Amino acid sequence: AGPQMLEALAVGAVDFGSVGNTPPIFAQAADKELSYVGYEQVPANAQALLIAKNSSIDSIQDLKGKRIAVQRGSSAHELLAKVLQKAGLSWQDIQPIWLPPADARAAFDKQSIDAWAIWEPYLSAAEQDAQAKVLIDGTAFPQTYSFYIGNPKFIQTYPEATAQFIHGLNQADQWVLKNQAQALLVYTQSTGLQPSIAQRVIDKRLKPSPIQTLTPEVIQAQQQIADLFQQVQLIPKHIQVQSTVWVAPSKP
Repeated sequence: AGPQMLEALAVGAVDFGSVGNTPPIFAQAADKELSYVGYEQVPANAQALLIAKNSSIDSIQDLKGKRIAVQRGSSAHELLAKVLQKAGLSWQDIQPIWLPPADARAAFDKQSIDAWAIWEPYLSAAEQDAQAKVLIDGTAFPQTYSFYIGNPKFIQTYPEATAQFIHGLNQADQWVLKNQAQALLVYTQSTGLQPSIAQRVIDKRLKPSPIQTLTPEVIQAQQQIADLFQQVQLIPKHIQVQSTVWVAPSKP
């Protein structure tokens, strides 16, 4: 998940990573060094709040008092914040259970939690394997984004690497469009997912799904999340997202 990716980035174990919208905000608020280098639109139905097939929960208002699993600092953390806001509930009205995806899936299967905020491919796997039901998903909210982030020291040392990285990602995106059967095979082999689950994830993917440098609109969307998180005391201070955005060097 994103928080673990950003920990690796902070200690120099990785140079670039892919994360949801929330992890960079928590990392910046904790004074970890990072640079936003690109963004991608997230399919609205690629993250959801799941409940068991036999759950008594009928509406998001029914989440009051419930045990809800979520990875702290992940994009699902932000999704759950928006769901609570929409339901007129606060964090004090629920019991957040802070679990990474694999542990949350185990708790969900044992029904030791009432709901689970999660993203793909864990979402499709739970729907298929555990007959999980979607209570609400991202289609209920404005467009959200995922991000490619980089280690500032690496970017400074290799100034051409970031543009090459983004170019490579976009070449891969075009390859996926033209070779969908082979892309499914690659994805299945690299993740260990069942082909039927992998197909569901790929079917949700935007086609094409280009990676671009951050626009003012995307930066503002991130800033709004950061401001909300400070307001509800999920992060300890105000941050300026703009200050961590990589700007491509101008060509001579």
